[in-house]
Amino acid sequence: MIFEVEQKFPISDFALLESRLLALDAQAKEPAEQVDTYFTHPARDFGTTDEALRIRSIDERNLITYKGPRIDTTTKTRHEIELALPDGKHQACEYETLLKALGFHPVRKVRKIRHAFQLQWEGREVEAALDEVDELGCFCELEFSATADDLEATQNALASLVAKLELGASERRSYLELLLAK
Repeated sequence: MIFEVEQKFPISDFALLESRLLALDAQAKEPAEQVDTYFTHPARDFGTTDEALRIRSIDERNLITYKGPRIDTTTKTRHEIELALPDGKHQACEYETLLKALGFHPVRKVRKIRHAFQLQWEGREVEAALDEVDELGCFCELEFSATADDLEATQNALASLVAKLELGASERRSYLELLLAK
């Protein structure tokens, strides 16, 4: 089983954090617009079970993602299943229609511009993202992948990178949760 080990931080100085990432030899990718459509389950409350189901569109690329409940109180470590869907905006709409036909209901769309970076930290691949989230502002997300055997060491590596980047207090709520709380 693969776990996503992630933390998110509100940021006020986008350029400063970008320079800190580049100083760690992070490789910048082209910024991309991401639109996430989140769904409720017809028979259980994802808010109560701490799960999520979304369709993500990145330009023309589409993914469907299930996120299981968080398994610790510090990071957003959770089991994640992400599968590619056919490309194209029409295809994303078709999959949304399929989920609706099965009884799922859309909750909300989350729109952001993601500035993604790849870097190595303590022998691990890290995806760092500087996100400009509509209606919320700017955030930094740091994400590692880990197996159950490597979970604690990966969480320690994440904490070490957070300290190196001089990030403040983390935000455990998802962008969806933050938007729904507004």
